[in-house]
This record gives sequence, C-alpha cells and structure tokens, in this order.
Amino acid sequence: MTGIRLTAPAPGWSIDADVVVVGSGVAGLTTALRCAAAGLTTVVVTKARLDDGSTRWAQGGIAAALGEGDTPEQHLDDTLVAGAGLCDEAAVRTLVTEGPDAVRRLIGTGAHFDTTDDGTIALTREGGHHRRRIAHAGGDATGAEISRALVEAVRSAALHTVENALVLDLLTDAEGRTAGVTLHVMGEGQHDGVGAVHAPAVVLATGGMGQVFSATTNPSVSTGDGVALALRAGAEVSDLEFVQFHPTVLFLGAGSQGQQPLVSEAVRGEGAHLVDASGTRFMLGQHEMAELAPRDIVAKAITRQTQLHGTEHMYLDARHFGAEMWERRFPTILAACRAHGIDPVNEPIPVAPAAHYASGGIRTDLRGRTTVPGLYACGEVACTGVHGANRLASNSLLEGLVFAERIAADIVADRPHAGAEAVVAHPVTSPLPSPEARGTIQRIMTRGAGVLRSADSLATAAEELEDLHRGAAPESGAAGPKAVVPGVEAWEVANLLLVSRVLVAAARSREETRGCHWREDRPERDDENWRRHLVVRLTPEELVLRRTATEAFDPVRPSGAADCAAASTTHPTPEEP
Repeated sequence: MTGIRLTAPAPGWSIDADVVVVGSGVAGLTTALRCAAAGLTTVVVTKARLDDGSTRWAQGGIAAALGEGDTPEQHLDDTLVAGAGLCDEAAVRTLVTEGPDAVRRLIGTGAHFDTTDDGTIALTREGGHHRRRIAHAGGDATGAEISRALVEAVRSAALHTVENALVLDLLTDAEGRTAGVTLHVMGEGQHDGVGAVHAPAVVLATGGMGQVFSATTNPSVSTGDGVALALRAGAEVSDLEFVQFHPTVLFLGAGSQGQQPLVSEAVRGEGAHLVDASGTRFMLGQHEMAELAPRDIVAKAITRQTQLHGTEHMYLDARHFGAEMWERRFPTILAACRAHGIDPVNEPIPVAPAAHYASGGIRTDLRGRTTVPGLYACGEVACTGVHGANRLASNSLLEGLVFAERIAADIVADRPHAGAEAVVAHPVTSPLPSPEARGTIQRIMTRGAGVLRSADSLATAAEELEDLHRGAAPESGAAGPKAVVPGVEAWEVANLLLVSRVLVAAARSREETRGCHWREDRPERDDENWRRHLVVRLTPEELVLRRTATEAFDPVRPSGAADCAAASTTHPTPEEP
C-alpha cells in the first residue's frame, strides 16, 4: 500500500456495510443488485444522481450474439480484430459466451429493447461488426433505458444509496486489505461533508476519464476518479494510453469544451456516409468496411481530411434516410442536432472526433479483482483485457454487465464481514492543484495526446503537466504558492492531473502506432517489440512503468508480488512533494 491520500478533512460520519459500490452505471448497479439479492448489506455511492453516469448517454446499444446465424465465436473474432493484438482472449471469450444470457437477465430486470414485427429483438450493425448484433432501445436511447430499468430495480430493492458523493480514497486495514472508502457528500442531507463507508469489499464502477480532454462525449462527472484512487491505493493500471476517440461527434464550433453531443455509430450502421464539403465520400478505399471500419481508423481518417482541407470538421450525410426513419430510429440524435441548428433530414451533419472511451484502466482478473485485496473494478474504469488497443463498438455495456455479475458472484462466495478497522499510518498527502488548472490540463492533453500524437507533442505535454504538478507543491517562504483549500473542484483537478500524467507517460513509452494510439513519428505497428501491455504502479517515491514480457494479460497478483523482471522505467511521482 502506498499510504498516499488526497488532502482532505478527517471523516465526520460513517456507514458500515458488507459491500460498497462506487458508481451507478450498468456495472455498478448490476453488481449492487446481485450482492443485495444474496443478502449482503450493500451501499451504492454515486457522484451525482443515480441516473447521471455515462450509461444513460450510450446511444448505439449493447452487442451480443443474439441474432439468427450469429455466434459468440464470430463476436469474439470481431473483438480480437478491433483490439489490434492486445485483447486477452480468455476475457473476450468470457464476454461473448456469457453475454447473451446476461442481456436476457437484463431484460428480466425490466429493460425493454426495440423489437421487430414478429417480437424478436431488433438488431443493427456498427463499426467493426460483420453481423447485426447490436440490440437497441428507444431507437437511439439504449443507455437511458438500461439506466431506467436498473435504477427502478435499485429503488424497489430499497438499497442504501448515497448520491452527490465524490469518492476520495481507499481505506485499508492493518494487513493491507480493503476496509472501505472515504467520500465527500456535496450538499445537505442525511450525510454532508467528508465521511466514510466501512466495508471489506469495494467495487469501483466510476466510469471513464474523458474530461481530461477539452472535447468529450463523457458527462462532467467523468474525471478519472476511480483510476486515481486506485493508483494512490497502490493498485496497478494498464493500457491507459489507449483512449478511443469517437469519430462522429456533433461539431459545435472551434473552442467548444466539455461534453459534446454524440452521433451514434449506428447512424453509419444504417447507411450514413462520411463526406467532405464537396460531398465526396473519403472512407471508400481506406478500409474494406468503409464507414464501418473500427473507430480508430475512422477517427484518424476524419482528422487527416480536416488537415488536408484546412477545416475543423467533416460531414455525416444521412439525408437519404428521410424524415420518418430519422424520427423513428434516431429521435435523440435528431433532437440534439436540431437544438444546435442542424436538420439532418435536409443537410449533412458537421462531425469531428472527440474523446470517448478509455480502453485501459485498473487491471483486473476475470473476477474483477485488482492487485489490492478486496478492491474490485468494473466497467470503463477497469482493464479486463477485453478491449485491447481499441474497443469494439457497443462492447462496453456488455462488459459492464457480464463482469458485474462475476464480481458479485466472487464477493458472495467470499462472504466478507463488515467491521475491519481501517488504519492509515503516516499518510502521504498529495498537494492539491488549483481548480483553475482544469482547463489548462484539458488543453495540454488535447494538443499533446489527442487523436494524433508524436514524441515531440507528448514530451511537451509531459513537461507542462510536470510544471502544473510542481506548482501545486507548497514551498517554504513567502514567495511560495498558497496551499489550495480542499474541495470538490480541487480534488477533481488532482485526479485529472494524476491520470493525465500516467496516460502521457504510457503514450511516450509506446513507440509505435496500434489501435487508438496513433504516433505520427512511429506510424507502423511493431508486434516484435510492442505487442505488450504497459502496466503502471504508483509509489510515494516514483511512478513505476513496466512492459509485460509477452502480449498475454499478466495474472493479477496482490500488490508488490508482480513479476518485475520485464523492462521497467520510473518517473517522478505525481504525488511527490
């Protein structure tokens, strides 16, 4: 254990439980429902309201081999191709074989998917899929329907929930096992300010970290809190350099920041074309699947076209759908476009890539266990090995569903008992950056570690991030910066800065182009040297980065037991005063 903690007041209140689940998307709520159903006292902690996570923003759907003629083996093949040689095949096989029944259980929970005239589930295609296997709801509101069903189930089960709560750090007992979390509740209510949930099992389902970039499809709560907490707790993270940029995000103008409206890949799956200002399709001849190529290929192609034409966006043309199809199949996207003055029934949609999904995260095994005993991770915050170097479209909701059930089964089998005393001996408190640094971090990451990267851009990003870190450290003497007052904005920026530094360190180390990691100075894929995973661990003294010996997803071992015989490098720790 590192002993590293965010600078924060001591907890002023506490709750005891068997399990605490942090996050309220498909991964978190599925885990919580399964644990509670088995009789475990379960607490759900979420950063905003129960339905405010990333799940409800998912448009396209959930991928599973449910259609006639489709098989898990075909789904596996498509996933492995998209993952560019870095998927863990055992994890993918688990996903695709357990996925169909997991979707059926989700339907049993109350989720309603769109159906055909004969009552079977309606399926569509998305990029990288050779078959129609994407189940959707409300046309393009799949995530919202899944969230609705799970939130209703949680409320019906009367689970203890703590909303508007930012998780801070992991609590551990004298033996280094998980003993709960500290958190800060924003606003008055049953709980307020910094408190603690004491539990021997903690499940992180906090979603992604899209807010490290200026433009993202992620909601404002996606600030990398789970990955940052895990790093401070001594857990390993892996593959953080693989950030997927969704190719078709509604372009709102130069300088637009924060969450941007997504134009689902399913629009291309139904036959929309990517064109330049003259109406010429530019994906033809670039990939056998044209507009339905894997997301990294389409995002790079759009970025290249914008550079070639000296513009900031391309267009998605679906005028041939007609008004009836737009209103029936994509009502959410249609409304979002019209709200911004674009009518896709009569004109092409301006689109550009934006940060979308983190393929890497906290390293787990097939039961969701991390390298810290008692700490689990699930959903986008986790790195199960399913996605490799690039996530296959609509595998994310399925991954959250399948591995949530596996985590719950593992916790129930272990039957943890509440009551272990949390111990923090001589904690190392990390200095807090100024809340105003949030925009600076986002601009640094967008310029230096966006869709297209290079040694020079990443080196500049690393230096600028290091300057921000050094500026956060209180110095002696009157000339030193004033310490930042602990609070939600400062804690979020601290998390953004930490995960940004780790992401850039991994991207600098990976000297090749693979999946959604595109190095302009290293444009070729290098399987001999780089069909490997990069694993990062934080200590109070340094950031330790190692490369695995093979492409295999290393077994997850308790902290400190990892085999470090493979090549490793160290970087100054983001938490070093």
